Amino acid sequence: MSTQTTGRRVVTNMSLSLDGHYAGPRDPEDNGWVMPYAHTDVARDHMTSIRESATTALLGRVNAEGFLAFWPTVIGTEGVDPRDEGFAKWLLDTDKVVLSSTLTQAPWERTTIAGKPTAEVVADLKATEGGDILVLNSASVIKALLAADMVDRLTLTIFPVFLGGGPRLFDDGLPTGRWTLASQHAGEYGTLALVYDRLR
Repeated sequence: MSTQTTGRRVVTNMSLSLDGHYAGPRDPEDNGWVMPYAHTDVARDHMTSIRESATTALLGRVNAEGFLAFWPTVIGTEGVDPRDEGFAKWLLDTDKVVLSSTLTQAPWERTTIAGKPTAEVVADLKATEGGDILVLNSASVIKALLAADMVDRLTLTIFPVFLGGGPRLFDDGLPTGRWTLASQHAGEYGTLALVYDRLR
């Protein structure tokens, strides 16, 4: 077996608690538990490394609204970490595809709205020229791609927190498959950045 090396890779990124959740039991959109750890060197370096080869950002609508409301405010802010500013500039400058059945036009520059099923949108993107297709913390999108076995690189940041419940990224019934560890970094407070490549 070998890792997939031809064509555009689908790279997914997700933050998880140590007990396997991406959100707590009360509010699936509350990511406040991540914030104490998101400012560590390992988390910032992880985000820098995964965006470097990506030319398309794929987001769900809710995540797009959050990301594209916050990250532009980082640019030019006094004292901002250059890695955060670099990510913000990348997000603004790269092509973005937002999966939504409710939006009819994009309120953001360099953005296309796609109303088709996730797997179809990604298949269309993979048929075009470009670098990696990066899915940023959009759980519903990542779940659909895992179910369709369309993820080529799985990147995870594990934070040393128990949320005690809430939604999980890995549902029962996913296609069986093997992965190889491409990189691992441990940082402050026990944060882990892990990168796995799909063996095909």
